[in-house]
Amino acid sequence: MNYLLYIITLILLMISYIRDKKKTKMALKKAWKSFEKILPEFLSIIIMVGILLACINPDVIANLIGNKSGWFGVIVSGLVGSITLIPGFVAFPTAAMILKNGAGYMQIGAFISTLMMVGIVTVPVEINYFGKKITLLRNILAFIFSFLVAYIIGKVVG
Repeated sequence: MNYLLYIITLILLMISYIRDKKKTKMALKKAWKSFEKILPEFLSIIIMVGILLACINPDVIANLIGNKSGWFGVIVSGLVGSITLIPGFVAFPTAAMILKNGAGYMQIGAFISTLMMVGIVTVPVEINYFGKKITLLRNILAFIFSFLVAYIIGKVVG
């Protein structure tokens, strides 16, 4: 499946290059600059997670946020996701690594949902733009919705 996506991408890139060489070169340069900006952040988080996973026994992960941890693990994952500030492009590979080391699908669902939707770290900035009431309401509703997402994932996958 990955090879198919690479082939399609290359074909579309060639079509773009044939149609407008200048725009295609400019787009590739912009993409490379974006990649260079993202790479250090991506690598540092992956390295930190790798070190953490190397130090923590998979049994500990399974006990804390594994399938058998139940709603306790979902809540722990949700709280960690709420206070963690990781961009989406790093969150999903990180979640995959944690999943391979014993985490449960419901727990990872809560982690990713809260990570993307709840922003404890960004609350002060959000209050400046939206006000205290809207910020708190949005974060509380997003937190609750994340548990609904985790429940649905648990029913579909589990």
